[in-house]
Amino acid sequence: MSKVKYASIVPLIGGQTMGMEKVWGEKPDFFLSFPGFQDHDQHARAYYPNTPYHIIEDNTALDPKFTGVDVLSTTCPCAGLSSLSPSSNSESATNDWMLRSAEVALGQVKPRVFWGENAPRLATKMGEPTVNKLKAIGEKYGYTFSLYQTKSKFHGLPQVRDRAFYFFWKGSEIPLLSYYAESDGMPIEDVIRYANESDDPMSDFIPNQNIPSDDPLYRYVLEVMHGGISHVEFAKTIDASTNPMDYIEAAGIDYRDVAVWLRDKGFEKKAVRCETVHAKLAAGGSIMRKTVTIPKGLIGAFVGHFPLMLTHPDEDRFITVRESLAIMSMPADFQLQGSIKKNLNHICQNVPVTTAADMSTEIDRFLSNKLPLITAKSVIQDNRNRTNKIVQGNCPTLEEFI
Repeated sequence: MSKVKYASIVPLIGGQTMGMEKVWGEKPDFFLSFPGFQDHDQHARAYYPNTPYHIIEDNTALDPKFTGVDVLSTTCPCAGLSSLSPSSNSESATNDWMLRSAEVALGQVKPRVFWGENAPRLATKMGEPTVNKLKAIGEKYGYTFSLYQTKSKFHGLPQVRDRAFYFFWKGSEIPLLSYYAESDGMPIEDVIRYANESDDPMSDFIPNQNIPSDDPLYRYVLEVMHGGISHVEFAKTIDASTNPMDYIEAAGIDYRDVAVWLRDKGFEKKAVRCETVHAKLAAGGSIMRKTVTIPKGLIGAFVGHFPLMLTHPDEDRFITVRESLAIMSMPADFQLQGSIKKNLNHICQNVPVTTAADMSTEIDRFLSNKLPLITAKSVIQDNRNRTNKIVQGNCPTLEEFI
């Protein structure tokens, strides 16, 4: 097969683009984006300084030089369907970026494959209105549609994070993508251990300069529950990632007793917080657990507080920017741009390179006619349980639905 040409629309930090580069060994042909995404796109642009970058204006036809690629990817904002967003819903305006990028991609760029990543809810009932709109756009331009659900731990990452990818395939057939087993990659503590390099500004920058063992609840774990051991000693005792709150609750300790100790040590605010936590749990409520996290084996989704609250396994400190980047499998020479504190969360809003490379491998197999093809309107594949749902018409039959 001849060289595969690819590009990205709304590349953001660039994980999907880097995954495609791993598979096809070439730099992207161009980047497309929309007004308002330039700050987020600056990371990918800096990593690929010679790649043309074009902002799409309303009702303006693309220059032919921004067409003619085989594969186009996108990382549109997913807050509209994200479980982490309190305002997420199926009609969120944020979902319109998926629709707008699909119109440009399929109507003007016209690749053989257009694919993107979004929140896991895209493949659920909540995402159905958006999916139906995406299918309609694809059908208008001669594309079929498929969804692929998976978890990061199946793609070389020590994270338990659900992912949903969507694909438009030129023509009337849809490939059945391969299923991936859980990876034997490095545990999270080793990813952190081996991330830093000398003379790397990303290795020198620790966004959270506090000392983990100074945290009052973590001090309770170390001093009361373990007789005064160090953070490093505690990290060696655990079998799975944990945080002080989970650890205290797993031991069956009453938060009111913890509050007594905290108050005696002068942590009045934290003592009051523990009493509030006890009351909420006793009433069947839920609590926030954005606290110190000690890594071992796997962690949850690397989002939210993790870049600030995940500890190093062998040092009493929080992780560096380079360690955050390594957790998302970003290249060792990648540099976060702009204000690091302001842009730190951009690392979380990213498709890990290894996951993107696996999806790109499946696209490469499709382009090389190495995947089984079926004639259908759409397919939903679930890598988590290795099942699929095939829709032959606009509405699924009873058998298809089951």
